[in-house]
Amino acid sequence: MKAWSFPTYCIFWFGLAFGNWSLGSAMIGIGLNWWQAIVVIFVSQMIAAIAMAFNSRAATTYHLGYPAISRVVFGMVGSYCFVGSRAILASVWYGIQLYSGASHVANMLRAIFGDSYKNMPNHLPASAGIATNKMIAFFIFWLIHLGFCFFRPYQLTEFFWFKGFIMVPAVFGVFIYCMIETGGQINHTLPQANATSGMGWFIIQAINTGMGNSATLITNQPDISRWSKTKSAPGVSSMLVKPITCTLAASLGILATAAINGKWGLTLWNPWDLLDAIQDRHNGSGPRFAIFLAAFTWTVGILGTNIAANMIAFGSDVSLIAPRYIDMKRGFFLAQVLAYAIVPWKIMSSAKTFTSFLSGYGLFMASVAAIMIADYFITTRGNIKPAWLFDPRKTNKYYHYHQGFNLQAVIAYLIGIALPLPGFLSSLGVPGVGVAGQRLFSLGWLLSFFVSLISYPLICKFWPTENQKLFREEGLTWEESSKTTIEGVYVGIAPDGVIPDIEKIVKEEA
Repeated sequence: MKAWSFPTYCIFWFGLAFGNWSLGSAMIGIGLNWWQAIVVIFVSQMIAAIAMAFNSRAATTYHLGYPAISRVVFGMVGSYCFVGSRAILASVWYGIQLYSGASHVANMLRAIFGDSYKNMPNHLPASAGIATNKMIAFFIFWLIHLGFCFFRPYQLTEFFWFKGFIMVPAVFGVFIYCMIETGGQINHTLPQANATSGMGWFIIQAINTGMGNSATLITNQPDISRWSKTKSAPGVSSMLVKPITCTLAASLGILATAAINGKWGLTLWNPWDLLDAIQDRHNGSGPRFAIFLAAFTWTVGILGTNIAANMIAFGSDVSLIAPRYIDMKRGFFLAQVLAYAIVPWKIMSSAKTFTSFLSGYGLFMASVAAIMIADYFITTRGNIKPAWLFDPRKTNKYYHYHQGFNLQAVIAYLIGIALPLPGFLSSLGVPGVGVAGQRLFSLGWLLSFFVSLISYPLICKFWPTENQKLFREEGLTWEESSKTTIEGVYVGIAPDGVIPDIEKIVKEEA
């Protein structure tokens, strides 16, 4: 298994960031003007990048994914709850992202076949919730995903390089078109919020909203960072690349769509709707070819994001839940099957409550990421015993905890989600939640993260876990256990950049 280098991570974050064309629509939607939205996006992405850097350290040091590290934090049994919940979330988002990407495939098909594709007769019943032409686009994008199921994450280095490079000219090309078409006249009559409760509160709410697109990636960091050749590559690259490029991409989207909406009298924010509107007005061969290229690059962008944020996460999770029958690659294929089974077009079109649940679910994962960071950097001082993570017996002195559950972590998790939970329930239609509860939900991710980040070390200070006691008795210094051996095999990364498969080593030695 070849490791990822620092340049690879830089181009990885670069490519993901340039897929955030419509991130600014969330900012504009809650009432910020265009320049306020740009500032808030930069701040939110910097906070996200810092959290990602911290949550990558354990993975880069021990080359363990999220399921294994969740055993460290929540116990051999407790980890199944948090891994299983993330697997469900990842599978649903996988299907939804696949459906969203199909919109760009539809752009390409229309650019090729013209209005004959757009006006294609629908042969599906109304109960299907999707028209024939959109189903064709979905199936094509599904087939493209299928091809990537044959690869492991470390084998996709060239793909992420390709994705990062081709996104830039497409994003800038569409932006330049919008500026030329409108003469650079940006619509300044965007909706403004009445910040009656104070601009400070309103800005914090906006920052929390801006972090929505990074909430999953923060928790998923171990699955991406475990392939790193060095300890610092994922974290440093995310802080250097993600805030600037994400802000740049979102800014181009804000300015371009604000300009085009002002001239054409539309309310477009999604790039696929913008490309459709352009073809409505410019249907010649030249514009259609340009639209095809732009749609192609955005399709590749969504594909890369879906692989990184959802497919890898799901495959990693189910390989822990049923390791005897499912490895990571088989998990990828299972995600493909579920992508059709969840009928994402119906979720997107009718289940408003369910999509609200998915959007708010990030606050539940925020506490997980916070506890993972606190456990590694504060309570165990960067020490993990990898061999014991694959020992399910009750005699596991490090990670069996209380009947398989780390109660201290569970308590810190419940404390973290308690404050924003009433507001979350209110977003699902539960009555009786006051304004204060709804405002706390607006701070969902930030609130849950910092409450759990503080509460877990405090609980462990007065009630330490068994492995924390053992580490103190052993007198381990910072990350000292990463320098030891597992049955005579060095845990670290070999000089040629090859990552040892710890689980395989332990099984073979046993």
